[in-house]
Amino acid sequence: MKNEISVKQRGNAKVIAKVGVLSAVAAVLMLLEFPLWFAPNFYELDFSEVPVLLGTFALGPSAGVAIEFVKILINFVLNGTETGGIGELANFIVGCSFILPAGYIYKHKKSFNTAIIGLLAGTLSLAAVGSLVNYYVLLPVYSKIYGAPIQAFINMGNVLNPAITNLKTFVLYAVVPFNIFKGVVVSTITLLIYKKISPILHK
Repeated sequence: MKNEISVKQRGNAKVIAKVGVLSAVAAVLMLLEFPLWFAPNFYELDFSEVPVLLGTFALGPSAGVAIEFVKILINFVLNGTETGGIGELANFIVGCSFILPAGYIYKHKKSFNTAIIGLLAGTLSLAAVGSLVNYYVLLPVYSKIYGAPIQAFINMGNVLNPAITNLKTFVLYAVVPFNIFKGVVVSTITLLIYKKISPILHK
């Protein structure tokens, strides 16, 4: 009995250590962000979801949520917040909307095909939840923080895409494409490296 408990404790310690390492890597990658040509420059792409997805596939969805949380917590400590934690909470929700569908589908049957299906589902979920969070939370919050009307953001989007004329078209033509692009790029990188990284994560 004691041996079983000892083995379980060692297993839990390994998982916690892996969550910590992957969170730290994700937090570093979160700092390396850059804008895309089709969205206003305050939307910046980073690859921090790659280690989160790797951990989700290898350790399970609950570990993925833990990695996402610790990643954002580290970033919060390093960079502080301009939104009183609202932006960080929104980012956590959006990140989980991506990794959880992918993680649960892959957990059901671990194969390359289900990984692709899971990542596609995660990308669609990311686009949908990201749109709602931006429309109802992030854009209104940033508007108040920076003392700028939402129309200022819409005007920035209109410069890049004349079809952007109001908040709904801003979300449709800037936020949705950004999140789909992010989902596809992050998913592709994850698929390319997971098989190589997997043996390390399963030790």
